[in-house]
Amino acid sequence: MAAPRKKMTRRSTPRRATRPARPLMSEYVQTPSGKSESRPFLLILVIVLAFFTGYLFFKVQKLEKAAVPAGNVVQQVGQQQPAPGTKVNVDPGHLPVLGDKNAKVTMIEFADFRCPFCQKLFTTVAPQLKKDYIDSGKVKFYYRHYAFLGPASTVAANAAECANEQGKFWTMHDYLYQNQPSESDTSMYTTDKMTSAAGQLGMNTSQFQNCLDSKKYDKNVSEDLSAGQKVGVQGTPSTFVNGVMIDGAQPYSVFKTAIDKELSK
Repeated sequence: MAAPRKKMTRRSTPRRATRPARPLMSEYVQTPSGKSESRPFLLILVIVLAFFTGYLFFKVQKLEKAAVPAGNVVQQVGQQQPAPGTKVNVDPGHLPVLGDKNAKVTMIEFADFRCPFCQKLFTTVAPQLKKDYIDSGKVKFYYRHYAFLGPASTVAANAAECANEQGKFWTMHDYLYQNQPSESDTSMYTTDKMTSAAGQLGMNTSQFQNCLDSKKYDKNVSEDLSAGQKVGVQGTPSTFVNGVMIDGAQPYSVFKTAIDKELSK
């Protein structure tokens, strides 16, 4: 006697396959020619990846241009930097000269009071330069603002200008470098703290505070920055020795060689 079989209804009867099952879009298929081809989603993936690669490249380029590292070359602006050894005509600006105004060699420094490399130059090179060349009447030294490290730099530059009203420019110049905090710390550069410093340096505090609050010397600071850009300054410190640029906080020997070369002419 035959074993009973499960009765199959029309609904449960399997359908006959009329064509191979279509592979998932995520599959990678080998063609009869032996060449592999990707499904449409892979093409879309490539396009998306290319888009994001281009986007990331653009962002990196933009960030590199916008970056302001605390180094010798910090801002790519203005005219092209003069070639090494090339003399350019640099105006000494409006601030008082340090040294004999009739000295044979003129040094003009573009700097920011908040720039750590400018502070390094002030600490490691300036004392020896002053002793060997400025005090001996061989070099006259001028300072010009290149205040680009933000609003605090402009406050510091204005403080020096306000001190200049009272004949204390170089006193404030030295104070700002001797007390320079880290570049990220801008707490020192306020009217109250700068006025307190001015009082310690023997200035009339009411006059100084009114001067600093008025921002009356913003124009001078801006004009110095523009003047630096026009002669190829792209970072701080940038120092010109009889019109020849020395870029950055170079060792004393570099300045000595440049000065001696000019003195020998």
